[in-house]
Amino acid sequence: MNELTTLPGQPASRALFLDRDGVINHDAGYTSHKDQFTFIDGIFDLCRAAVAAGYKLIVVTNQAGIGRGYYTEQDFLELTDWMRQQFVDMGCDITEVFHCPFHPLHGQGIYKQESENRKPNPGMLLTAARKYAIDMAASVMVGDKDSDMEAAQRAGVGTRCHYIAYGGNESHSAFATHTIHALPDAVAFL
Repeated sequence: MNELTTLPGQPASRALFLDRDGVINHDAGYTSHKDQFTFIDGIFDLCRAAVAAGYKLIVVTNQAGIGRGYYTEQDFLELTDWMRQQFVDMGCDITEVFHCPFHPLHGQGIYKQESENRKPNPGMLLTAARKYAIDMAASVMVGDKDSDMEAAQRAGVGTRCHYIAYGGNESHSAFATHTIHALPDAVAFL
């Protein structure tokens, strides 16, 4: 399922895949500006531990707000640049952020379409796997939705941590290998 592009003798990489809204930041509903962006407790601890253990940090995020016309792709890119700088400042550089702006029902214009990149489809994860020669079976996904877990399972990610904050009403995903209630709990699976 995962074609690695490593050279002979070159080891494959491992990645910590992260959803954005609901994992990196509190989901404010179509977050598009830094004044709406509040980091979730423990995200930097988790990411520093992952980097120290040799994982690449890769964000895979559906951004249907672009397709719905709530904000522009440029708004998203500017927010992403700001977010990535916060990670650098906290000692954990994000390797890349992949996003999908499409929505098959509610997208407008060119954004109204099916996409292999829209989770629960695995396209963003598989693109990252090819680009960075990632060993998906040795990688970890942390997401807060069933669609995150399904995309990771379909992409062959070996460890799939469904993050349900204390008091959250999401039920355990059948596609998850683990359920966590605080982001640093995922460190045990790196």
